[in-house]
Amino acid sequence: MDLHTVTEVISPAAPGSWRPGDAWLGGGTALFSEPRPDVRRLLDLPSAGWPSLRVHDDGAVEIAATCTIADLAERLARHGIVRQCCHAFLASFKIWNVATVGGNLCAALPAGPMISLTVALDATLLLLGPDGTQRVVPAADFVTGQGTTLLRDGELLRSIRLPGEALGSRTAYRRGSLHRHGRSAVLVIGRAEPAGGLSLTISAATHRPHVLRFPSSPSATDLAEALAVLSLADYVDDVHGRPLWRQHLTRHYAEQIRAELVE
Repeated sequence: MDLHTVTEVISPAAPGSWRPGDAWLGGGTALFSEPRPDVRRLLDLPSAGWPSLRVHDDGAVEIAATCTIADLAERLARHGIVRQCCHAFLASFKIWNVATVGGNLCAALPAGPMISLTVALDATLLLLGPDGTQRVVPAADFVTGQGTTLLRDGELLRSIRLPGEALGSRTAYRRGSLHRHGRSAVLVIGRAEPAGGLSLTISAATHRPHVLRFPSSPSATDLAEALAVLSLADYVDDVHGRPLWRQHLTRHYAEQIRAELVE
């Protein structure tokens, strides 16, 4: 998609560069996918030269918003859940080498696998405002609906921090689609908690990600009762799957994950 209204590209760009009519440019795979008649300038982030990924002494991993999917998959290949979520893109090598972790989060599409990954691993996101202010928000709260996030005007996503404890935990992954190479219609990730509990992240099927937390090992009945909180209105209805089907598959996968991680 050509953004024919764009008159200037600012490179490199800083938070203070933003003004109304600007759009932050990462890999551009989401930005150029649909018309954006209000955009006048692009603020180029990759040219800022942020290190793609840093590992801290406590095992936590800090991922720059400009880190590509290819780089993430290579650098954290030993973590199965990271590898699985990267492959959930079902994208060509061209997309893998251009699309960014931050761009996938900020696009806020239900099927965004980087949303699923960061929420499932209890990540925190560092946001920078145009006036230089910073705030840290949980990944679980960042996406508020289809295409909507907590980002304020001019704010940008700087980095994502994955806790070392969560990265090292046991996980289980299930993904469903109407077609073998289709967009994710359901993506469920389970994570065993150190104290014996379980967290279950539901995404792709719902308008925004949902996390179910169990302080101790849940029974099948416990899980069913927790899932019942989600109504059909919480599930996406589009060409990639109807709400009733998405709900059924979510419950099916969730029980599989419970049995795998608990029993």
